[in-house]
Amino acid sequence: MTSFVARPASRGVHGRVRVPGDKSISHRALLLAARARGRSTISGLSGGEDVLRTAAAITAFGAGTGASPAGGLLVDGGRLHEPDAVIDVGNSGTAIRLLAGWSAAIEGLTVLAGDASVARRPMERVAEPLRAMGARVDGRAGGRYPPLAVRGGALHGIDYQLPVPSAQVKGAILLAGLAAEGATTVREATPTRVHTEEMLAACGADIEVAPGRVTVRPGELRPLTLRVPGDPSQAAFWVVAACITPGSDLTVPDVYVGPGRAGFLDVLRRMHADVELLEEDASASTATIRARFAPMAATQVGGAEVPSLIDEIPALAVAAAYAEGTTTFADAAELRLKESDRVEAVVAALRAVGGSAEERPDGLVVHGAGGRPLAGGKVDPVGDHRVAMALAVAALPAAGAVAVSGWEAVATSYPRFEEDYERCVS
Repeated sequence: MTSFVARPASRGVHGRVRVPGDKSISHRALLLAARARGRSTISGLSGGEDVLRTAAAITAFGAGTGASPAGGLLVDGGRLHEPDAVIDVGNSGTAIRLLAGWSAAIEGLTVLAGDASVARRPMERVAEPLRAMGARVDGRAGGRYPPLAVRGGALHGIDYQLPVPSAQVKGAILLAGLAAEGATTVREATPTRVHTEEMLAACGADIEVAPGRVTVRPGELRPLTLRVPGDPSQAAFWVVAACITPGSDLTVPDVYVGPGRAGFLDVLRRMHADVELLEEDASASTATIRARFAPMAATQVGGAEVPSLIDEIPALAVAAAYAEGTTTFADAAELRLKESDRVEAVVAALRAVGGSAEERPDGLVVHGAGGRPLAGGKVDPVGDHRVAMALAVAALPAAGAVAVSGWEAVATSYPRFEEDYERCVS
């Protein structure tokens, strides 16, 4: 088990950090490119292990991959078949859920497995609608947990109301619907990330999007030419780092800030953080984020905004630990079903470095230090990459270093985080 010792920044955090390509978009780009007939070109893919697992999966189904002359990835898709071996998704909950729906559209048997963390992730929310479409889905505890066995083909469309807000489940159903007889409609009471819908439209799918509803009809896809923008979930660590560390002035270019992904910026603005968007593109879906140090105040986070920032809560909890007052994160029970029980992990980690936080069944409460430095200490992120990076950021204004064990977990999403950290911290 490796560790990373994050040290306080004497003069703040400065420079320009280009974060990895968005993980959510990267997974979907690979799956849609493999499904499309012809050659797709994708640049800017996330280099984390999670996305590499999806890239390996599509080759197991028969897609061809290779490097493009410009440094991106070429994907030759359209001729897919039953894989010869178990598909190992590693630590990626996104991969196993999207692949469950994607593989349901392919005749034959697919077995999806992952590490111990993925083995604890709930899969019934995906299995139920796929069974309603005609797929045979099994797994531990009747399909509630991985490994999953999916026997696909001969699907029919359904009209399905999501019981919990989940872009992964929505995406899995829509991917299966590409090969179903008739229309497939997914309804959601709370809006979630729209990457699947946006990218299906870019591939020429027969898709209709309306408030609270998405419908897709079967048909072939055309190849993609796509540049994956920067991941806002990774950008959040750097934005928070600059906001809490005196003397900081940092920019993060080319970050996706489209629907359902920029909620963490709204929370930071409510906390009086000094953040702004620069160089927005014409569609306002990507921008450069500039963040500077400013004293911050507590806020309340909950309700419909949570799905847009669920992955950023570990970073926001660190911001709250340095703010004035008490911040509550509510309606976020999904945090307990991530790579770790993220509520328990974040609270334990903040306490380990001198912060004050408490668990709630659906979230956590963080009592801010009012700008006073946390003490520092030793942290076990329990194999969770986001907890590890959040506590590395917590060290920047701290009185002492923070030693983060199990640092290898960070490779699942941001392999070069430590390199960027050393370059930008004075």
